[in-house]
Amino acid sequence: MEQVRLGTAGMKVSRLALGLGLRGQADPVAAERLIRRAHDGGITFFDCANVYGLQDDRRNAGRSEEILGRALAPVRDDVVIASKVVSPVGPGANDRGGSRYHIMREAERSLQRLGTDRIDVYLLHAWDAETPLEEQVRALDDLVRHGKVRYTGVCNYQAWQVDRALWTQSRVNAAPLVVVQNPYNLLDRSLEREMFPLVRDTGLGVMAYSPLAVGLLSGAYRPGQAAPTGTLWGSRPPERLADALAGQAGEVVEAVHAIAARHDATMAQVALRWVLSRPEVTVAISGADDDAQMAENLGAVTLDLPADDLAHLDAVSAPVYRTVT
Repeated sequence: MEQVRLGTAGMKVSRLALGLGLRGQADPVAAERLIRRAHDGGITFFDCANVYGLQDDRRNAGRSEEILGRALAPVRDDVVIASKVVSPVGPGANDRGGSRYHIMREAERSLQRLGTDRIDVYLLHAWDAETPLEEQVRALDDLVRHGKVRYTGVCNYQAWQVDRALWTQSRVNAAPLVVVQNPYNLLDRSLEREMFPLVRDTGLGVMAYSPLAVGLLSGAYRPGQAAPTGTLWGSRPPERLADALAGQAGEVVEAVHAIAARHDATMAQVALRWVLSRPEVTVAISGADDDAQMAENLGAVTLDLPADDLAHLDAVSAPVYRTVT
């Protein structure tokens, strides 16, 4: 699999990363096997967080890191691991946020769970308006200087927040951010308005998560059809799926379905290939619950979609911005 520089870092990673939210996993042994399958398929970049656990249950917070650490122990020096901090990990006042206290404590805990001496990419998981940004970036910088973190980034930040973080790091001479992580897919292209111009100007990498729009582009759901039993959207009230696939979203799903049929591909592969085709996207983060989904995701990397199909997807999914005058 192609290896690319992660934003402004010299380090290289695979274009496809495996996300370890483990939403559909209940068996840690099966999860470890899937991680090794990903590595065998060419994935060298693995994304987790201190709050991720089996079946995406916060009561299992940290299990994702434990499972990932065990699975990758034999190949630790050949892979890149990203983790995150800020999200709540308990009921205490200091069990969340970007304070130096919380960042330092959680970094040590993540290192222990991962069974490693460093976190390759450590991201602030969300904007913390209560903690001074200078305190947060200085804490990250100390982790870098002590060799416990290689590179830093931010997740779920708006463009102005990224810009402010970059300015703050420059002002205090801290290790600069190298990457941002946000949702991006054919049903949510909001990054294009402000974030993409910012990353083009600064050279930051983009880790695009939710490339299948929380499963809506996976092929399991179609406009006007009930969600299959046992699926994520099948566990929700029917009107939620109907609303999610109304209007333009439904047109996008049907366009993806038609292109997939023409190329003997799956909808998930087409949707993922489109994300990877965007010049601003460095890495797409995909999840997988089983070997079949893993093979499907890996197949997206080599799927050759003609320029006219990509252009059609661009057009049908184009965001509509309203200007008030």
